[in-house]
Formats: sequence, C-alpha cells, structure tokens
Amino acid sequence: MKRSVMLILVALAASLTPWLGAWPGHAEVVDRIVAVVNDEIITMSELEQATRMIQPEAGINPKSKEGQALKREMLEALIDRKLAKAEAKRRGIEIADKEIDRAVEDFKKRNRLPDDATMNQALAKAGLTLKELRQHLADQIQQERLVFIAMGAKKTEVTEAEVRRFYDAHLKEGGSGGDQVHLQVINMPYPPGATAGQKEEVQKRAETILKEYRLGGSLAEVQRKHSLTGQDLGFINQGDLNPQLAELIGKLRPGEVAPIQSTEGFQLVVLVAKRSGKPRSYEEVAPEIRQLLANQSIQKQFAEWVKTLRGKAHIKIML
Repeated sequence: MKRSVMLILVALAASLTPWLGAWPGHAEVVDRIVAVVNDEIITMSELEQATRMIQPEAGINPKSKEGQALKREMLEALIDRKLAKAEAKRRGIEIADKEIDRAVEDFKKRNRLPDDATMNQALAKAGLTLKELRQHLADQIQQERLVFIAMGAKKTEVTEAEVRRFYDAHLKEGGSGGDQVHLQVINMPYPPGATAGQKEEVQKRAETILKEYRLGGSLAEVQRKHSLTGQDLGFINQGDLNPQLAELIGKLRPGEVAPIQSTEGFQLVVLVAKRSGKPRSYEEVAPEIRQLLANQSIQKQFAEWVKTLRGKAHIKIML
C-alpha cells in the first residue's frame, strides 16, 4: 500500500499537496539550476521542496540510491509541470481566486481541519505555507482543466464497486490503523558544509542535551535553554514510519527519548504517548478514495498527453 501510494504522489506532487506530515531536519540547499525547460528553469530548491513532501513518509534516506532515484522522478514530474503550465498560459487557462478559495475549503474538509488556525499549524508542520498550498491547488485545477480542454477528456466516474475494492485491498485489514505514536522532535542540524570538527561539536551538544532531558528536564525547558527548534508531530501510525525508526520507537516507553544521527545532523525524538489505532470505516474514507482514484485517472491521461509536449520542447537536465 505504501509503495503504491508513494508512486502516485511522485506523479502528482508537482501539482498536488499530498497530506503528509513532513519529517523535520531539512538540510540547507545552495541553489543552482538542475534543469532548463524551454525558457524556464528548475532550481535545486524547487526540487528539494517537492522531494521533501514524499521522502519522510516513504522512509527514504535522501542520500541513498533510492533517495536519488526519487529525486530524479520528482525532477521529471516538475518538468512535466513546467510544460503544462506554459501550455495552459498559451491557451489562456486561468484560475480565479474564488476557485482556489473553494479548493482550500475542500482541502480542510478532506483533512479534517476544523478552522484556518488548525490548518496553518498543520501546514507549518509539513514545511508549507498557505501561499504554497494555494499555488499547489491552483496548479491542480489548472492541470485538470488543461487535460479536459487539450484531450477532450471527460471526468472519470468512479463506481462504488471500485471504491469498495480499493478499501478492501488496502485499508480494511488495518492499512490505516495499527498502533499510533505521539512524537515530539528536537532538531540539531549540522551547519552547511560542516567540517568533521563542527559535526563533533553538534554531537557533543546533542549528548549534553540528552543527558539534561534524562535527568528530568522538560522538552520545553531544554529547547528554551539551548535555543533549539522542535516540532510536535502529533499521533502518527507506527507502521508508516521508517522501519528502523519504528523499531527504535517501539522499544521506548512514554516520556523516553531516542537520539538519532543522520547525514543532516542529530535529532532527539521523544515518545509522548502510544495508543491502539483501528482502521477507518468505509463510510469515512470513501470520499477520499473516490478522489484518489479520479486523480489517478486524470494523471494517467495527463502523462500520455504531456509526451507530445516533451517531443516539441528543449529540455536540458543538469542534476
């Protein structure tokens, strides 16, 4: 289930905002051009932002071969998005603010966000701003409209039987249930281009902070004392975590902390609480499944059509 959803997100991430709780600790990126698409460019920061939407939830190390392959897939998706946006502009396809407003409200309903404050808080956790969300939603609407106009495509009617089959195959037996963990994270990233000595300093600082916390300091006190940033990730399905992280968290009791070293620095992950999850009911998730299947159909049509744009375009990849 996770792999199939990840592949769908790779195809859509250049135009959609997948609802993923982003893992903290992003590395600072020195911007450079990674692709030229006709008269447009794609920068490393654009690519990193798009890739970060997927990497944490997929449990992929950005430095691994799988992480690099994902980055290349995301670059191809961004190239398609540039081509589609240029074609939409040529055809005079514009999205009104009122349409984006409605899309934002729909986004809130789908993700069970009761008000703007809750939504903004959730977006911040995912490393997004409201402006970026609105742009992603506008791109989604524009892409759908472009497919319909350019190909004469019709909106896919997803049948009840198709929704039920998807639910039975992926969610009924606990795909969205299982144990859940409430995590809080303190980030201690390496400085850009860190030397071995600088990395050692960060490690010593992490060891000091870990000791203070284990001696009875609260997370808020530790953050305030050492001027650290942190995030409350709320409850997450344990099965959705990176397998190694899930195994580590599984050994903790509420209140205990796990130190984690990565290529980007150190993190202290505090297990706040555990609870037993249960699969969401068919009635609860059916609208989301229907939208997902409809988006898959649109994306399949888009992927076929955009090949014609690629054939006419000047594309240079410098990744």
